[in-house]
Parts: sequence; structure tokens; C-alpha cells
Amino acid sequence: MHCPGFLANNNIWVSLVVGGLANGFLYALIALGYTLVYGVLKLINFAHSEVVMAGGFGGLFTMRALLGTSTPAGFWAIGFMLIGILAGALAGGATAFVLERVAYRPLRKRNAPRLTYLISAIGASFFLYNIAGKEFGRYTEFIQTPAVVNGNAFTLCGVGVQSDWVLTMVVAVVLLVVLDAVVSRTKLGKGIRAVAQDAETASLMGVHIDRTIALTFVLGGLMGGVAGFLFGLQFGVIYTMGFVPGLKAFTAAVLGGIGNIRGAMIGGLLLGLFESIPLRWMSAEWQDVVAFGVLVTLLLFRPTGILGERLGREA
Repeated sequence: MHCPGFLANNNIWVSLVVGGLANGFLYALIALGYTLVYGVLKLINFAHSEVVMAGGFGGLFTMRALLGTSTPAGFWAIGFMLIGILAGALAGGATAFVLERVAYRPLRKRNAPRLTYLISAIGASFFLYNIAGKEFGRYTEFIQTPAVVNGNAFTLCGVGVQSDWVLTMVVAVVLLVVLDAVVSRTKLGKGIRAVAQDAETASLMGVHIDRTIALTFVLGGLMGGVAGFLFGLQFGVIYTMGFVPGLKAFTAAVLGGIGNIRGAMIGGLLLGLFESIPLRWMSAEWQDVVAFGVLVTLLLFRPTGILGERLGREA
């Protein structure tokens, strides 16, 4: 492939940008869970990192049961990857649904103070990742992957682009487009936007508040579960795997504008680039310092994030 002279002579830029975008898409998928819940409840789901973990374990166990020690190729490999993605999504969605029913709904029914939601979410987070560590072990497990995600997918400007990066970006783009269409054009999306803008009025207009909030949690959980599976493909699955990606995804949601769906997408991509590109000049130890430093600097000038905090029609 022909490349501009600058890139052709600086191949490291290609690797940094592509790797940063791949991580950014993962952050965007996870950030959607935070931003959707904040949009309808004005609360942060601090147990969302365990939804990501659940997606990783769901994909791990499904692929292990289907593949064993084999490594399929061709169309079979693509089919198995789709099954793994679906398993991660279902595990994440189910976990998010249970979180809403156990850690949030009873408090809403009692009009509990907002601090109580925070404590409940943190307690649920500690419970989930500790029970996962006890039941599934406290060592990293690696997902048995089909040949389709092993090695490089193609070469760009002399740099091999990893297959798992390509898979992550393709899946994330499809899911982000689908979610944006769901929120913008479907009856469920109208209900989510209505509850986000004025829950009491939405209820008077016939919107089922409890069902809408539960489905909002599930939508975010589906995205987080897929991200957990894709993250597990690259780095392995362990009971603490959701903490760092979850923290960075929350940062991405704030960066783009918490409560804004497209803002979460943009924030995730920017954060992935912010933490990757500086590696051209500094060691990996500075990666998080630079990424969070950019966040703080941006919020000093625009506290509501890049696109603002509203989950409305334009989001």
C-alpha cells in the first residue's frame, strides 16, 4: 500500500495510531454503559467494570467449551468469533440487569439519597469481582482464539496491523452505529430520551419508567460485555480485568460529555490516541499520566466535556 512520505519514513506512527484507535473503540463501548445510565438516572454505575469482567468470562467459558484446544480457520473461525462476541454481550447484559434490579431499583423505590446509590454500586462491584476471583481463580486465563484473530490482518505502510485490532474496530463501529440508531429512531430510544429529559412527564405520557431504566442498563451491559470479550482476546481474562478499562472508559465518558452517546464515542477514541501517541517520545510509564492530564486540562476550559452532558435527540 502506498503511503505518504512522512508515514513511510516513520512507521512507528502507524502502529501507535492504529493501536490507539483500537483501544479507543474499547473505551467507547464501555463508556456507553456509564453515559446511558447517567442519562436516565443522573448517577454513575460504579459496578460497570464488573459488567466488563462478566463479558470476558462469558466469552472465555463459551470459547473453551466450543473449541477446547482446537484452532479453527476460515468461515468456522468467523462463526466461533461471532458466538464468543454474543456470549460476552449476553453475560454483560445479564449482569447489568441484575445490578439494576438488586443495587438500584430498591433504592429508587424508597427515594434513597444519592450517596446511597454510590455505596450500593461500590458494594456490588466488590462483591462481584471477589466472587469471580473465588469461583474462577485469581490468575489470568487466555481465550482460545480461532486463527482469524492470530497474527497480522494486513500491512499498512510497512507495519503489520494485528487481526485483533481490526476485529475490535470493526465490531465496535457496527455496535456504535446500531446503538446510535436505536436511541435516535426506535420507540425504546424515544423512551430513554424522554426519561433522561423529564422522568415524571415521561411517565404521564405512558413511558414505563422501570422497564426503560432496566433496558437502558441492559443496553449498556451488552456493549460492556462485548468490550470485555474483545479485551480478553488481547490481554486475557482475570477477575480484576474490568477496573482499569472501566476507569479509563469513565474518563472517556466525561471527556466526551457524560450523558451524551456520541460524546462517549468521541471521548473513547480521543483517550485511546492521547495515551498512545505520546509513547513516540516517552516510556509507557507516562501513558496514563498524559491521558488523564489531557482530561484535566480540557475540563478546566470545558467542564461539560466536548459535546456536553445531555442525552437528548441530538445525542
